[in-house]
Amino acid sequence: MKIDSKGNLILGTTVILITALLLVAIFVFTTLNYIENENIDSTENDNFKYIVDDYSDNLEILARASIEDACTKVYRSLKLLNSEDQIKKNLNGKLTKKNKEFGEKYDAKISSEVLSVKPTDTPWKVLFKVKLGIEKNSNRFHKVIEKNVSVEGLRDPLPPAKLTAASGIYVDGDQIKYKNALARYLKLRNLDSPFSYLFASSPLTIKKCPYDPYTHHGDPGVLKDCLKKGYFHESRDGSCYLCRLEGKGTCPHYGFEVFIQTHTPLTNDSISCSDHVVYHDHYTGQKIDKTDMNSLILDSSHRKKYGLWEDDGQ
Repeated sequence: MKIDSKGNLILGTTVILITALLLVAIFVFTTLNYIENENIDSTENDNFKYIVDDYSDNLEILARASIEDACTKVYRSLKLLNSEDQIKKNLNGKLTKKNKEFGEKYDAKISSEVLSVKPTDTPWKVLFKVKLGIEKNSNRFHKVIEKNVSVEGLRDPLPPAKLTAASGIYVDGDQIKYKNALARYLKLRNLDSPFSYLFASSPLTIKKCPYDPYTHHGDPGVLKDCLKKGYFHESRDGSCYLCRLEGKGTCPHYGFEVFIQTHTPLTNDSISCSDHVVYHDHYTGQKIDKTDMNSLILDSSHRKKYGLWEDDGQ
């Protein structure tokens, strides 16, 4: 029997339709499988990103705690010859524990190494660089993480680092009280009127002064508020936090200064009361108000910096 032309046409059309249906079915199956795999990969990537972000957030907290631990050593009269190395050691120890914790929590392999701890172009932050590696399944993260960590709210380490707790200085609330420690320090160096610094005091915790520019300290009530709240001020002559940990009154980095406030009826000239002057530069200043026993002792350049001229009082 012979199939006529109509039969050939029907047969050919059927073959084409079946082939097309098979191709559509294969395409749909492949597409659904791809979408399913993409969703799995997307979820896995989101979970991995969460692990990285969570670790990064913990890194900043642990870095600040490592600075605070170094400061605690200073307050226990332990000398720090290299504050950067001490903080690196502190942080590496904390990260070793955190790596184990995160590894068990997220079933991931985590490695870390603190590369450096450095001052920044602002005295209020310290820069940490940490080499971090995180691996989970097919995901890999290997990068040097940088964190600018704030020192605001931490204790000022310079007084105990310079004088040691054995000198008799002590903490009273949010102040450091010097008793006769500063007077003795100045007298041993044959500096002017050391007894003006008997029972002096300075702020304990680092707080950034909001009165900017600093010439506003000459405005009514500003200096009084600044002293009451114990604000610190940016200073190219002052020392950064890392150098303060080592007992350095000044350093090559951009640092800060704070007023060491006297409480004496003596009116004779003495060392200007900015802490880098008292601890390092040792140049003379005069009381802003000779009738006020709590008056600051400042030299002309600091008076100008803070808008406190000769006829200005506190």
